[in-house]
Amino acid sequence: MKRFILLSTVCLFISFWLLFASDPGTGDWPMWGGTPDRNMISLMKGIPTSWDIKTRKNVKWVAQLGSQSYGNPVVSGGQVYVGTNNELVRNPKEGGDRGVLMCFRESDGKFLWQHTNEKLPAGRANDWPFQGVCSSPLVEGDRLYYVSNRCELICLDTHGDGNGNAKVIWKFDMIEQVGSSPHNMSNSSPVSYGDLIFVSTSNGQDESHVHIPSPQAPSMVAVNKKTGKLVWEVNNVGERILHGQWSSPSIGKVGDVVQVVMGEGDGWVRGYEVLTGKKLWEFDLNPKDSVWPKTRNEVISTPVIWENKVFIANGQDPEHGEGVGHLYSIDATKRGDITDLGRLWRYDKIRRSISTGAIYNGLLFYADFSGFLHCLDVNTGKPYWTHDLLSAVWGSPMVISGKVYLGDEDGDVVVLEASKEKKLIDKMNMGSSVYATAVPADGALFIMNRNQLWALSQTK
Repeated sequence: MKRFILLSTVCLFISFWLLFASDPGTGDWPMWGGTPDRNMISLMKGIPTSWDIKTRKNVKWVAQLGSQSYGNPVVSGGQVYVGTNNELVRNPKEGGDRGVLMCFRESDGKFLWQHTNEKLPAGRANDWPFQGVCSSPLVEGDRLYYVSNRCELICLDTHGDGNGNAKVIWKFDMIEQVGSSPHNMSNSSPVSYGDLIFVSTSNGQDESHVHIPSPQAPSMVAVNKKTGKLVWEVNNVGERILHGQWSSPSIGKVGDVVQVVMGEGDGWVRGYEVLTGKKLWEFDLNPKDSVWPKTRNEVISTPVIWENKVFIANGQDPEHGEGVGHLYSIDATKRGDITDLGRLWRYDKIRRSISTGAIYNGLLFYADFSGFLHCLDVNTGKPYWTHDLLSAVWGSPMVISGKVYLGDEDGDVVVLEASKEKKLIDKMNMGSSVYATAVPADGALFIMNRNQLWALSQTK
């Protein structure tokens, strides 16, 4: 009996570690960030550090997408999922401008099925033309969860219907159910804990940029993953939405409490008790004298939870251009308004950012929209180096076995050593803009440009 209890305890510990620890490099990449803490790292071996799409050096396969692709790849169960638009019409019965989630076979890139949704009738105010799907899915077994262009949290069967289309299990319409009014696009990558799925509602301003149509709508919801029913909602923003709400939630154990953390529309990041939605703490990511939109920023980045701390930068819609940003390390064990009490360090040499960080070997790698990759000491915020990609960065740095991968709007992907000394290993061009983040899975690297998905692996 003692042996059984010990074995059960070990199994529970391992399961908990796998849930919250950053990717150990064992196989799939089933969600944005790989794991609920959203730390963009992997220990996967054998990933190429150079390739050539023209000569097909280290290219396993390539698949065609629409003309604009922002929904980062996820890989699970031998299938790859990406969000794109409908400029590549695969089903003549589903023509016109739509958001599209495509599914490909991981081994050879064969198209398997897709899920499409017509654009919202309000047009660019709620659903920007030709921008497709921005959400990165979450896959658990044979269930997939993602946020459509229509502000719906959708649960699909990963097997499809056998005829090239998705099989829908349930939908949670955030416009109908909680009154959300998404600004420009719906963009949140789901995360889960137990039976709950968490997403941002994308609630924001209308096209005038001075009116908030739904100030009573929540900023985040928790939905039962089996039934699609609302469990709890939070709204600590109300009338204070600066523009839109496009961050994604993260989950991690801080002290003895499991928290769900998300950047919200007033420029604050908040931590909530995962099962109840009880607010634990909040932190203003802007200086007290900042003024929107010149010096005060919203939050588009996804928080990274690591060793009881939260790491996150602020920024603005890329259409607003470049500007001053701030990157913080926050003590998430504190309670209440911890803007002063919880600040461990602030790095103000970063520009506006929509990226998420990667923590590896005592270093924090963070990119900004101006095209700079920053390497900092994770404990002190001391900068070691910056690298100028010479083009805007929309994606996030990914650390894979001691190498940093990052793409830019010019279509270049750089690979650098993940070390205190800057060392550029190589730079490759993908043919068109890379808005997504490189994803490691099952010994391959998946990189998406505007209209193609590339699977890269070492040529034997």
